[in-house]
Amino acid sequence: MNKVTIVSVMNLLKEQLPPYTSIAIADKEEFIYYHPGKLVDLRIQSGDPIREGSVTQKAIREKQEVSQYIDSEVYGLPYYAVSKPLFEDGEVIGTVTTIFPAKPSPIGRNFFTIKSEDRWYTIPYEDIVYLESENRKTKVQAMSGNGYHKMNLTELEFMLPDDLFIRVHRSYIVNVSHIQEIQPDSHSTFLLIMKDRTKIPVSQTYSSSFRKALNY
Repeated sequence: MNKVTIVSVMNLLKEQLPPYTSIAIADKEEFIYYHPGKLVDLRIQSGDPIREGSVTQKAIREKQEVSQYIDSEVYGLPYYAVSKPLFEDGEVIGTVTTIFPAKPSPIGRNFFTIKSEDRWYTIPYEDIVYLESENRKTKVQAMSGNGYHKMNLTELEFMLPDDLFIRVHRSYIVNVSHIQEIQPDSHSTFLLIMKDRTKIPVSQTYSSSFRKALNY
C-alpha cells in the first residue's frame, strides 16, 4: 500500500469520522496511519508493529472482518474494534480498523429510539427483529413496525448488547431471539428464517463468528 497516498486521503477524511472513534490502517506487519478519537486513544504510532491479540492481528490472520472487545492486556486499556482486511489478488495486504471505547454495558438501557415519518418511537430491545443498512441509514424492523436510525450498522453494533444482537452480514444485524430457523445455504453460509418470515443471509465473512456465537 502507498503510505503517502493513504495518509493524504485520511487527512482529508478524518474530519468526517465520528469524533469518539480512532482509525488505524496497517499493512501486514505494522501500522502506517493512526488517527486518535476523543474518547479512546491506543497511542499507536506510524511504524508500530501489530500486536498479538489485537483485532487488527486477528483480521489479518483470519482473512475476514473481525468485530471484538479486547481487554486491557493488549494496549493498556479495554476497547472494542472492527477490523476489515484489504485484499489484492486474493491476498491480505493490510487492514482498516475502527476503534471504539470499551463496549458499554446494556444494563439500564433496554430500548431503542427510531424515527418513522415525522415521529419518534421507543422500541424495547426484545421487540426488534433485525436491523438493515439502507441508504446510509439503518432500517430497524420491530414486531410493531419499522423506522430508521441515523447511525450506521457499525456504530449501532457497538451500542447493542451482545447477548441479543449479532452481525450476520455487512447489511444486517439480527436479534437472535427472533431466529426461527437456520438453513444451510451455498458456500458454507446460512439463511435465517426470522419469526416474522423474513429471510436474512449470513455471509461467508460472518459465518464463523455466527456459528461460534450460537455454539453449533
